[in-house]
Amino acid sequence: MQNHISRRGGISRRTVLAASLAAGTVTALGATGSPFATALPLTGSQNLTGNWFTTPPHSVRPKFRWWWPDGLVDPAEVAREIDQIADAGFGGAEIAAVHHSIKDKTVLDTAHHGWAGTPWREGVQAALRQAARRGLTIDLTLGPSWPVAVPGVTPDDTAAAQELAYGRVSVAAGARYQGPVPEPVHEAGSGVTRRTLLAVQAARVEPANGTRKETGLDLDSVHDLTATVRDGALTWTAPAEGDWVLLSYWQRGTAQQPESGPHSAPAAYVVDHFSPTGTSAVTDFWERVVLTGTMRRLLKAAGGAFFEDSVELETDSLVWTTALPDAFERRTGRPLLPYLPALVLDKSNQVFAFEAQLTRQIRHDFWETVSHLFNTHHVTALRDWAHSLGMSLRAQPYGLQTDAIASAAILDISEGESLGFKNLDDYRCLAGGRDLAGHRVLSCEAGAYNGSAYSTTWDRFLRTMGGAYAAGVNQTVVHGFSYATAPGVSWPGFAAFSPYNGGPGYGESWGPRQPTWQHVRDVAGYLGRVHQVLQTGTPRVDVAVFRQTGYTATGIGASWFTATGVPLGWTHQFISGPLLDLPGARVSGGRLAPDGPAYQALFVEGDFFYGSTPTLALADARKLLKLARAGLPMVLLGTFDQALTPGVPGPDETDRVRDVLARLLALPHVTAVTDKAAVGDALTALGVTPHVRHATPSTLLNAHRVDGDTDFYYLCNGKHAETVKPPVTTVDHDVTLRRTGRGGTVPYRLDPWTGEVTRVGRYTWDGDDVTVRVTLEPGQAMVVALGRPGLFGDRNGGHPHAVAGDADRVLFTDRGLAVRVETAGTYTTRLSSGRTVTTNVRSVPEPVTPGRWHLDVEDWLPGAEPTGTGIVRRRLTLDALLPWSQIPELADSAGLGRYRTTVALGSDWTSSCGAYLELGQVGDTFRVTVNGTRLAPADRLHPVVDLGGHLRRGDNVIEVEVATPLVNRLRAAQPAVFGAVARQAYGLMGPVRLVPYVQRPLR
Repeated sequence: MQNHISRRGGISRRTVLAASLAAGTVTALGATGSPFATALPLTGSQNLTGNWFTTPPHSVRPKFRWWWPDGLVDPAEVAREIDQIADAGFGGAEIAAVHHSIKDKTVLDTAHHGWAGTPWREGVQAALRQAARRGLTIDLTLGPSWPVAVPGVTPDDTAAAQELAYGRVSVAAGARYQGPVPEPVHEAGSGVTRRTLLAVQAARVEPANGTRKETGLDLDSVHDLTATVRDGALTWTAPAEGDWVLLSYWQRGTAQQPESGPHSAPAAYVVDHFSPTGTSAVTDFWERVVLTGTMRRLLKAAGGAFFEDSVELETDSLVWTTALPDAFERRTGRPLLPYLPALVLDKSNQVFAFEAQLTRQIRHDFWETVSHLFNTHHVTALRDWAHSLGMSLRAQPYGLQTDAIASAAILDISEGESLGFKNLDDYRCLAGGRDLAGHRVLSCEAGAYNGSAYSTTWDRFLRTMGGAYAAGVNQTVVHGFSYATAPGVSWPGFAAFSPYNGGPGYGESWGPRQPTWQHVRDVAGYLGRVHQVLQTGTPRVDVAVFRQTGYTATGIGASWFTATGVPLGWTHQFISGPLLDLPGARVSGGRLAPDGPAYQALFVEGDFFYGSTPTLALADARKLLKLARAGLPMVLLGTFDQALTPGVPGPDETDRVRDVLARLLALPHVTAVTDKAAVGDALTALGVTPHVRHATPSTLLNAHRVDGDTDFYYLCNGKHAETVKPPVTTVDHDVTLRRTGRGGTVPYRLDPWTGEVTRVGRYTWDGDDVTVRVTLEPGQAMVVALGRPGLFGDRNGGHPHAVAGDADRVLFTDRGLAVRVETAGTYTTRLSSGRTVTTNVRSVPEPVTPGRWHLDVEDWLPGAEPTGTGIVRRRLTLDALLPWSQIPELADSAGLGRYRTTVALGSDWTSSCGAYLELGQVGDTFRVTVNGTRLAPADRLHPVVDLGGHLRRGDNVIEVEVATPLVNRLRAAQPAVFGAVARQAYGLMGPVRLVPYVQRPLR
């Protein structure tokens, strides 16, 4: 139920409903571009019309995670904050009850202001009502904080989260045990009063099966003693051979409450995520308590999605549900109880093991069963319920050893996170589920950095997200926006995670309390335009990587592709067995899922989660054979002729798997290799090449989408993970992009910062391949579209382009093709028509380094109220640019600084001259004004501004407005919390240069 306005002129039902509730206006995201190199108006295409790129709709704009102190909110303040979010160019918010910073929970008075109580509901209704007026959408968490919990569920309820605790007693050979059933090794959680004895077993210790951490046992020796228990006691004599262990298994509630509770009265307890009973407890509560008639109407007008955070079920034992033994036996044909010793956990650690291969297979079967229950009774059930209310379900389907790839295929919107994900392959797992199922959005909880409250910079945020977008993310939920206030908080107001354990928390509290909020509309515009491109059309991905075990948030990637393929331009996603049953998992023209993502090949390797063992389930092997017979190229890495089953095999099952694989490997377009270095050559031999190619490895990442006759390529100079070393350096090389749509091979550059679209002036093409020069600084991104002449209203369709030349830049303007150079000389340009044009530039003004700067500072300080900010104005004259931390008057300052300088341009300045303003290092956000004209937003990660035709002969006034984070001021205002943070280097630090150029038309 995404709120998409049809690009063919239609309007969504939700838009009509919103309009019926309230009338409102929407402020545009666009910005005025430089008149010197005129951007192309976005007209003339059936699909890409009007403000499609310049002003994307609210449905694709970034959202905020909106933290509330439960229901202690004022509806009028809630409405104001919706306006603040809307005015800043964001598309919505997710309401979450999160208040880790408040240690004294009594101040929140859950009896009167708890989650889901009357004040909370009135606040939510105020948010929905104002969101409808402003065209935004509101998401709601399914319970307070996380994991999902609702009031009224007690630790002993069947709907509550369950665990299987174990007890143990060692018994020597021939010894007699007489006494109580072994008690669990861990005490029950607070409030748990009931427990059920599931089984009692005896097993012989087999040291050969043990590991450094696990006690080895002999499976054949396992005896079920449950029937011998009388009144909680048993008598048993161990056989004369070997040492033995008595094991007991107890089912009971975990008594887990949602994070940072209590949030309600009565307290909420986490529900069973694997049973219909647990899910019904959630939906019944909403139907009974929350979903009043008014709430239902407002959700239809402005509701977006219900949201569930990552599945962080906390227990010292094994997660459990009553139906697990029956479900396991139905799926495997074997009883679960004899295998329990190899499954029980002690603080997430395995305790016992049978023979290694068997143990791996048992654990695989168990977690596959848990995954099935989770995806069936929790994910699917909640999604269907959400749909009944006109809502979507967005969730982070990881945290347990379940198939998150399959979950992503079920969810309307799957979500990852920049804090918990270890690298880009974690996103590629969720993206595979999304795309093979035909969903559109992969979301990201973005910008949570540990210990960085009030010191997070937008450039850090953008560097983090740059690579995530290349890996499949196309929606950003910014972490986060805190409600204004709560009892006992200090300036600048309530913050969900700060203070946190006595120091700065993680995540950021964005909003008007932040000086950078003055410029945040520029960032919102950038993110919205990137989302618009990456949600358009259908994805194109080079290779699907088959994953036997569909976990994510693990950091485990695809051997050759992650390390070698990606630096050469390859793209990949992960798919798991259940996805091959989807309607879209068909082959046509040698492509898997030809309608998108149109994988060119399938890659299979050993299961990383189980020692890289070559495994395939019989059902999956048969599916692969069917796909290969339909014409899908495949590469298998490893000894798959000797493959094993991932689970415990049935009679002759291993032989049957190998027989299927033998038939698979005999096909001409299926190749087996045993050395990962040979994967690239194997793909080439099969005729499979990446859509993006460059001669030498680099840190360039890409994402590719096709909309009708247009190919879109998102290119980012990023990295696989935050911890990757050495750091990313500048990319500057040719890149070849393949046309896969039905259109032409004319490249256009789409600037996500300004919304401008310009035809690329210099490129070459060969058949379906277009080669352009890509120059990107670390973290910087660009978008290139390949399409027909005249796309986006381009009026240069009949003009030749440059294919070679020695000018610094060749570009199209509203007057045709031009060259731009920064030094005098004679330049030659070869055109696609075959003609060579010579341009003689006799002189170019010398670069200018501004000397003196006048700095006006709005220094932000605590006001009279926790949410109030006082401003002290300071004026300085600087002969050299320094960070504020090195300027005595500003060492503890935070706020806005306006740097002003005058540059005199001499008689050699002509109408063909322009200049770049190189700002050097700037912390954090900035805007540039020249001679009283504010310029379009500039790339935060490449702070070089084209001043175009705004300069003139004589004096020119240049102003750079810089906004900083608050942390330097908070160091002084709240030393107990922020005093340990080092002063940060903010402000305009330079070096600043004005670099003139001359631009001449090519005649």
